Amino acid sequence: MSITLGELAARLDAQLHGSAELRVERVAGLDRAGAGDLSFLCDPAYRRFLKITAATAVIVSAADVADCPVATLAVRNPYLAYARATAMLHPLPAVAAGVHPSAWVSPDARVAASARVGPKAVVEAGASLGEAVDIGAGCFVGAGAFIGDYSRLGPNVTVWHGVRIGRRCILYSGAVIGADGFGLARDADRWVRVPQIGGVQLGDDVEIGANSTVDRGALGDTLIEDGVKIDNLVQIGHNCRIGAHTAIAGCVGISGSAKIGRRCMIGGGTGINGHIEIADDVQITGMSMITKSISQRGSYSGGWPARDSRYWRRLVARVHRLAGGRAGRDND
Repeated sequence: MSITLGELAARLDAQLHGSAELRVERVAGLDRAGAGDLSFLCDPAYRRFLKITAATAVIVSAADVADCPVATLAVRNPYLAYARATAMLHPLPAVAAGVHPSAWVSPDARVAASARVGPKAVVEAGASLGEAVDIGAGCFVGAGAFIGDYSRLGPNVTVWHGVRIGRRCILYSGAVIGADGFGLARDADRWVRVPQIGGVQLGDDVEIGANSTVDRGALGDTLIEDGVKIDNLVQIGHNCRIGAHTAIAGCVGISGSAKIGRRCMIGGGTGINGHIEIADDVQITGMSMITKSISQRGSYSGGWPARDSRYWRRLVARVHRLAGGRAGRDND
């Protein structure tokens, strides 16, 4: 796609320094960009490339305009503007409506005329696919599942029976939504499976990364609210509730019945105990272990248990001093 800098500036609410008639077609890094490329500066580590870039234009903050030898689009948040510009210049391909001959769609399923069902996909009885839904190759959509308008499933996604997925969601390859949660009852020296009779509900604009799983509820539903973004290899247990616009990085494990607030950010590798609650606007740094509820917004770090980030840094410094400043050496 090609767009003029004038139109791009208007759509990004940016201050343009340069010709409004110049056109860009794609996004590239500062050090690799050339004619027709739009680049961006978000990280100070890449500022050394700004003065030598061959891009047609660069998204920058106002403070960096003078150092750029080409046209600039000055904005308050360059990273956000870069994300929006990339979506404009590199849009997802349009859905080519129709059911592939190798797919199987139950006669009792409801599939919008504008939807696509890819090769070897299966759509079971009572399932419903909305307008422009895209079901990738090898996907499985279980009985009675609902997928809202404009949602996309990458290849080999599994949506179990009764799951409800909102509008404009993206599920990447290998995601599994609605498998049974880990429910077991002890009977002397063996385990008895507890039937998981709840479901899963995903709100609008949710993204689920590759090979991530969201378990169905034991009784009520597991709930993922609007705008939640989940990275690859994340496990969300049964009956969890994830608040709107929370972001969860890779390899996070959330045990059953945990409740995560809105607009939280959970770093990679974090573990969260079941049956606890985390307040809105909490940031948890990577590899933390959350064993108790967090009732106050803020940043939390560390292992056993997580603490306020400032406290954790002071604690690590004290332990380092107690060790005589030799932390990190072999055989200490």
